[in-house]
Amino acid sequence: MGWSLRIGTIGGTAIRLHVTFALLLIWIWLMHYRIGGAPAAWEGIFFIIAVFVCVVLHEFGHIAAARYFGIKTPDITLLPIGGVARLERMPEEPREEFVIAIAGPLVNVVIAALIFLALGGSVGMEQMAGVEDPGRSFLARLAGVNVFLVLFNMIPAFPMDGGRVLRAALASRLTWARATEIAAAIGQGLAFVFGFIGLFYNPLLIFIAIFVYLAATAEAQNAHIRAVSGSVLIADVMVTEFARLDRSATIDEAIEMLLATTQREFPVVDGTGRFEGLLTRDDMIRTLKERGAETPVVSAMRNDIPRIHYRKRLEESLRLMQQASSPAVAVVDGTDHLVGLMTHETIGEMMMVRAAASGSFRFGHLRRDKPDYTHL
Repeated sequence: MGWSLRIGTIGGTAIRLHVTFALLLIWIWLMHYRIGGAPAAWEGIFFIIAVFVCVVLHEFGHIAAARYFGIKTPDITLLPIGGVARLERMPEEPREEFVIAIAGPLVNVVIAALIFLALGGSVGMEQMAGVEDPGRSFLARLAGVNVFLVLFNMIPAFPMDGGRVLRAALASRLTWARATEIAAAIGQGLAFVFGFIGLFYNPLLIFIAIFVYLAATAEAQNAHIRAVSGSVLIADVMVTEFARLDRSATIDEAIEMLLATTQREFPVVDGTGRFEGLLTRDDMIRTLKERGAETPVVSAMRNDIPRIHYRKRLEESLRLMQQASSPAVAVVDGTDHLVGLMTHETIGEMMMVRAAASGSFRFGHLRRDKPDYTHL
C-alpha cells in the first residue's frame, strides 16, 4: 500500500504504518489537550497506541488462521480506521475463509475478557462506552474499544470480517462471485448510511464511508476477475508490443526510453531475447539519485518477477502476481524467450471490454498491440 512506512517484521510478516496515522495522533493529542491539558493529551496518545496494539493482535489472529491453511501474509498496514492484512492468495474453500475471518474478532473477545477479569469484573457498560473520556479508567476504555471492534467487524458487509463470514456462508450454496456481489452490495449500502450520518453527527464517519465503499467495490471487482480468469488464456490478453532494454543498457538509456514511451516498466533481456528482469520507473529514479546515470540496468532491475508460459490460464498469472507483489508477470515461450507481459492494467482493460460487450466478446480475439501497460 502506498504512503506507508515499514516499522518492523514479526514472524515473516512486515508491519507497515500508513502516513495518515500521524494525522490521527495529532487529532487525538489536540482533542485531549483541550479537555485536560498536556497530561491528558499524552495519555490519549498512549491509549491510541494501546488500541493499535490490539488491532495488530487482531490482524495476527487472521494471519495465524491463514497460515494454518498454508496461506502466507506478506504484510499488514495500519490505517487510522484499523488494519489491513494482505494474504498471499485467497482461501480456496468457504470453510477456510470462515475460520480466517472469525479469528480476528475472536482475538478482541479474548483481550476484552482478560481486561474484564483484570478489573475484577467491576467494569460496567457505561465505563466501557466512554472511550473518548480521558477521565475514565484506561483499561475500561480499552476493553470498550475491543468490544466495539468485535461488533463493528462482525457487520455482515464488506470489507468487514462479517462480510467475509457472510460470503463464506453464501458460497456454500452460490458461486463465489455471486456471494461476493451480495456481500459487497451490502457494504456499499452501509457506506451510504455511514456517509449520511456523518454529515450530521461525526465527519469521521464520512472518511469511514469512503473507505468501506471503495473496499467493497474492489472486492466485487476482484471476485469478478477471479471468476473470469479460469476460462481465459494469457496469450489472449497479454501485452505483445512494448519496448525492451538490453542487459548492457545503462540507466541513462532507460531514462531516454521512459521519456520516449508511455511505459513505466521495462523488461530486460539478453542478446537472444531471454527475460532477465524488470526495471520500473521508480527503480530508475532511485538508482539515478543514488548511483548515477551510467549505472547498468542489470544492477537496478528486479530479479523476482514471476515467469509463466503463454498457454497457461489467466488465473495462474493473477496468483503469481499476488504472491510476489509484482507489477507484472513475464510471459515466455518454451525456451524462456519473452513473448509478452501481463500487468494490472491489462487485466483491467480486459474486464472493461468484457463488460462493454455484455459477455458476448470472445477473448481469443483480444490483443493489446500498443506500447502502454502502466499498472494501476
